[in-house]
Amino acid sequence: MDNMKTCFKKVDYDLVGLLEAIDIGDIGLPDIQRPFVWTNTKVRDLFDSMYKGFPVGMLLFWENNNSNGIKTIGIDGKPHTIPHLLIIDGQQRLTSLYAVFKGKKVKNKFYKEYNIEIAFNPRLGKFEVTDATIRKDPDWIANISQLWATGFSVFTIIKNYLKKLREKEDISDEEEEQIAHNMDRLFDVQKYPFTALEISANVEEESVSDIFVRINSEGVQLNQADFILTMMSVYWDEGRADLEEFSRLSFIPTKQGEPPTSFNHLINPAPDHLLRVAIALGFYRSRLKSVYQILRGKDVQTNEYSDELRNNQFNILKEAQAKVLNLNNWTQFIGNLVGSGFRSDKLITSNNNVIYSYATYLIAKYNCGMAQIELDKLISRWFFFVNLTGRYTVSPESEMEKDLNKLKTIRDQEGFKNFIEQEIAEKITPDFWKFTIPYELITSSKRSPVFNAYIATLIRMNQPVLFSFKKVADLFDPAITTYKNPLELHHLFPRAYLERKGIKETTMINQVANYAYIEWTHNNGISDDAPEKYIPEIRKHFTEIEWQDMHKIHALPENWQNMDYEEFLQARRDLIAQRIKEGFEAFK
Repeated sequence: MDNMKTCFKKVDYDLVGLLEAIDIGDIGLPDIQRPFVWTNTKVRDLFDSMYKGFPVGMLLFWENNNSNGIKTIGIDGKPHTIPHLLIIDGQQRLTSLYAVFKGKKVKNKFYKEYNIEIAFNPRLGKFEVTDATIRKDPDWIANISQLWATGFSVFTIIKNYLKKLREKEDISDEEEEQIAHNMDRLFDVQKYPFTALEISANVEEESVSDIFVRINSEGVQLNQADFILTMMSVYWDEGRADLEEFSRLSFIPTKQGEPPTSFNHLINPAPDHLLRVAIALGFYRSRLKSVYQILRGKDVQTNEYSDELRNNQFNILKEAQAKVLNLNNWTQFIGNLVGSGFRSDKLITSNNNVIYSYATYLIAKYNCGMAQIELDKLISRWFFFVNLTGRYTVSPESEMEKDLNKLKTIRDQEGFKNFIEQEIAEKITPDFWKFTIPYELITSSKRSPVFNAYIATLIRMNQPVLFSFKKVADLFDPAITTYKNPLELHHLFPRAYLERKGIKETTMINQVANYAYIEWTHNNGISDDAPEKYIPEIRKHFTEIEWQDMHKIHALPENWQNMDYEEFLQARRDLIAQRIKEGFEAFK
């Protein structure tokens, strides 16, 4: 048997000791650059548990033998620039505690900085998230960060609090004693005991990554991409910063006169999304588990680690990432998606479909030498196909790994074209349009990839909205902001009408084949009338040719308003499939 031994040691801290170690730089939080994911309510609950003496979970640290510019939370100019310990699990807890005790800002999901404000009621010994009412109430200390920021003694803070409280009402001796007791307990939170497990520095990265990925004590799953981003913090910190900045700017619309950014209306790529594209482009890998050793510099022949090999691998990653973050590449690619009919994030059912299609785009451009005009056509068609079939929706890493294994042997335009055509031909057979697509439309999910492909077809073919002369593409334009969304999903057979007919199941009423986007003003006018009642009134506003064209465009069977409901659903599913087929074949 292998001589197995424990790879960690147990170390006890108090909170003051932890905060001091962060302050001087002994403990470093690798700057994973993801926004602070805890809610203020969860921070409040953390303080409440510590105040009551409840356990709040162990911390997990990793001893660090590397020294290449690891960023740490806290303040600049730390006495120790090289952290001895990296925080693997517990970063949200320690970031919360550090931010509150030191009055430091954190970032929200849009990368905007803000202060965590937690209030305390010394009378009740109760914590709450600060709001406008609490700020006006003398019973509350509106922001406990101020207790430590002032540097005042506990006695002075209690005296000042009681003075403000007495301006409102009289305080009994018993209440005064209880307030003093609760304030003492609050300050004693600084002595709260923590236990940390410290993983040895000589443990191989693959073993640490297994621990890293399995940890889920905070309800925020740490994944393999996070671990690689942590390694980047050690070996290439500016690369991490570039990923985070690209991601941050994708949320912020570009103002007129400002240089373009990564902002778009389809996806806000996270740093780990962009990392996956760079790894696919540079190493033809999708399963990130195999990338740890590559970036660590492991020689697969000797099983030894080499600084030279590690530097070479990071140079490959740097070159690939520069192409991923190139704004010309990004905007051209996003333009191809819009050109394929996917004009809004409402039509994107999986971010993985976007991310892996971007990797395919860059491989074709740089590794296969595809001419831009040919590439734009192919990628528009490929992305439509990927979304229609949900190619990277289930088991995305495995599916992309198969594609990358094929792509890594291709180095010319013809080879890439053949790859695209073969993959499409393998999936899209005559039965695909006749049976698969109609079957996939038996769903009440408004995020059905097939139904979204149908809407994208209407957009790409520049077709009008049902019962209107306005174009679907124009009303789906996310750049146009209005008081109310100009388009609404309308039940062709209204819910109340179907319920009166005895059809009660939501899954039947909300079948996507019963939906059509129409202008909201028309939707209000239709109300709950039977289609055979509201259609004649609408029909008056269109010529015979316009009415027939509208039926074809919107996959409506002839005389559908008088059909049996289930018969209508089946007929429209078949017609939607044909419309999508026509739209897909138009890419050629």
